[in-house]
Amino acid sequence: MAVVDLAVRTEAAVAGSAGTSGSAHIRLAIAGMTCAACAGRVEKALARVSGAANPRVNLALERADVERVDPALDAGLLVSAVEKAGYRAALLDDEAGAAADHDAQAAAEARSELIRLTIAAVLAVPIVLPMLAAPFGLAFHLPGPLQALLAAPVQFWIGARFYKGAWKALKTGTGTMDVLVALGTTAAYVYSLGVVVAGAGDGHGLYFEAAVVVITLVLLGKWLETGAKRSATTAIRELMALKPEKAWLESEGEFRQVPIGLVRAGDVVMVRPGERVPVDGVIEEGASELDEALITGESMAVARGPGEPVIGGAINGTGRLRVRATAVGASSTLARIVRLVENAQSGKASIQRLVDRVTRVFVPAVVLAAAATLAGWLLAGAGVERGLIAAVAVLVVACPCALGLATPMALVAGTGVAARHGILVKDIAALERAHKVDTVVFDKTGTLTLGRPQVSDVVITAGARDDVLACVQSVQGGSEHPLAHAIADYCRGLGLEPRTATGVRSVPGAGVVGVVDGRRVAIGNEGLMQAEGIDAAALVVPAQRLEAEGKTTMRIAIDGAPAAVVAVADRARPEALAAVQALSRRGLRTLVLSGDVARVAAAVGAALGVAEVRGGVTPDGKLKTIEELRHEGRTVAMVGDGINDAPALAGADIGIAMGSGTAVALETAGITLMRADPWLVAAALDISRATWRRIHYNLFWAFAYNVIALPLAASGHLSPELAGAAMAMSSLSVVASSLQLRRWKPQLDPAHA
Repeated sequence: MAVVDLAVRTEAAVAGSAGTSGSAHIRLAIAGMTCAACAGRVEKALARVSGAANPRVNLALERADVERVDPALDAGLLVSAVEKAGYRAALLDDEAGAAADHDAQAAAEARSELIRLTIAAVLAVPIVLPMLAAPFGLAFHLPGPLQALLAAPVQFWIGARFYKGAWKALKTGTGTMDVLVALGTTAAYVYSLGVVVAGAGDGHGLYFEAAVVVITLVLLGKWLETGAKRSATTAIRELMALKPEKAWLESEGEFRQVPIGLVRAGDVVMVRPGERVPVDGVIEEGASELDEALITGESMAVARGPGEPVIGGAINGTGRLRVRATAVGASSTLARIVRLVENAQSGKASIQRLVDRVTRVFVPAVVLAAAATLAGWLLAGAGVERGLIAAVAVLVVACPCALGLATPMALVAGTGVAARHGILVKDIAALERAHKVDTVVFDKTGTLTLGRPQVSDVVITAGARDDVLACVQSVQGGSEHPLAHAIADYCRGLGLEPRTATGVRSVPGAGVVGVVDGRRVAIGNEGLMQAEGIDAAALVVPAQRLEAEGKTTMRIAIDGAPAAVVAVADRARPEALAAVQALSRRGLRTLVLSGDVARVAAAVGAALGVAEVRGGVTPDGKLKTIEELRHEGRTVAMVGDGINDAPALAGADIGIAMGSGTAVALETAGITLMRADPWLVAAALDISRATWRRIHYNLFWAFAYNVIALPLAASGHLSPELAGAAMAMSSLSVVASSLQLRRWKPQLDPAHA
């Protein structure tokens, strides 16, 4: 590569960064949302922008995802729409730098919030002190004018955010938490100020402390909540941090350190000991051990050498590697993983739609309840003061925040911890279906077995062994099937050279035929022999004997005459038996579907303790079986390698692709396991169920809180101060509850311990 190429790439990168993203989705960072009603307002604002569709706003992540249906849509229009709705927005791209900038801004805002919170607390203490001293027999009050003076900065400066938010919400005809806080605290402050102006300056009968304590407690709750939410999104930040900013790129025989954005597929990069691999690629020179823990969840470093793949973001061990890039930037495994996790975390569960409908009417209903409370106390003859305080408590105690955070916080925590253990959930719909699974269907080859078959037996019935094998090797030379690779490796070990094959034709689910040296060669199962009109009776006995041993057989005929049986053995994965047993302990029905003949599939199934095994099943047959199970009322998970099993993965209620995160697996399956370990199937179902249980737990207590708290406040059993504390703690408790998912770990069998 010439030096001028680097200069051209640099110019192109600069020009590209100034353009508008052309992706199908636009992501925005949203600031200023305080409750679920805010998220609804932002969604409505984005939906009104021409060329935008299906906006999804996540309160927990403070992000919006919008589909771009018009390629000419300028992301700036979306930002403007959000700002007109009363919130702040910034465009997020797929680069870690943008996320880092957003995190830095969020950290700065958190520090600013802490300063305002501290000032509010300092000003509130003198006002609240008499109330705290009363239980100890100390009766004193600050003069009314002094209380009003201390409370004013808290109410109108530090609390200005609530007035701004309320005003913008009312302008758009919606209600948010800001409306409730602003109404409640203003009522308490104005009433108390009126008493002071009227001459009651001795400090009795004033409720300045209610206003300042509510504002201070709400700010405290929001500050703690922000920190907890940031903790829940650790998984995304950890993944983004894996991407190196620079790479050692080979140019004119030398390695130069360049920004990672200048590396292209096909380039050669050097990875020094201790550095992160900058790209997906294949090792051309060198050997080392790579730590892929944060990508695949595998805790042990894995050995890699020439010809083997490496994943960008992995940490190199002690060896120096020369790697040819195969995928960079947005097409890399790491970038796809980040997008998958973000998509899953920003999705909406079906139960969230019910919550959204509730929150649309929540604030207006609470305002009406507060008005009814005031009217009720007045009609009961209790006086304005008693009725007003009860109404203020109703306004303050109501909490749409807890309802709004119950689902997204659990999703963020659950999908994040799953990704940390190598379990990628494609979207929220996949998670929602996975927790209902009662039947797990396994593909055999590459899923329950290692997928690296080796030739174990060769039985020749006619002709010379080397000649027969050379014909087989030649016909299968262009195939990517694992059995073809096994034959090729075996023949290379014997020193056989492939010959020219013509007219090669694959027969799906049966085998392959072709012509070598003028002779027609057929390689496949018994069905292929019948289809070709070949009397292969001489091959039946040796084939059945080998299949009874759990080996896959290929029948070979040359010019219509049976010539040989080749047996291939594929060992079961070490974790497969424990994985099947783990699913059985969970009460799940397990099946194995295999393209192998029934005897081979049954032998493998018996070794793994699977009672239901079906052999000789074509890809279409696997899909048909899954459809039959679903027709019986079963919720079916299909586990396959993500390539050959794509129809079955797509047809199941939930497809689980087990492998290394290939593009097909990531796109087809609802859940992708980043390492080839069937034990993770049970773990994936476990985390989906744990997340769903946490969502229901959160929603129950969020609804129960409001059902219990509102009547208590209306009946005068909650002071505004206690109501404010309860409101702040309710949303914080939902966040803390969701964070418990971060401690989840897959249960380990002895092979993993």
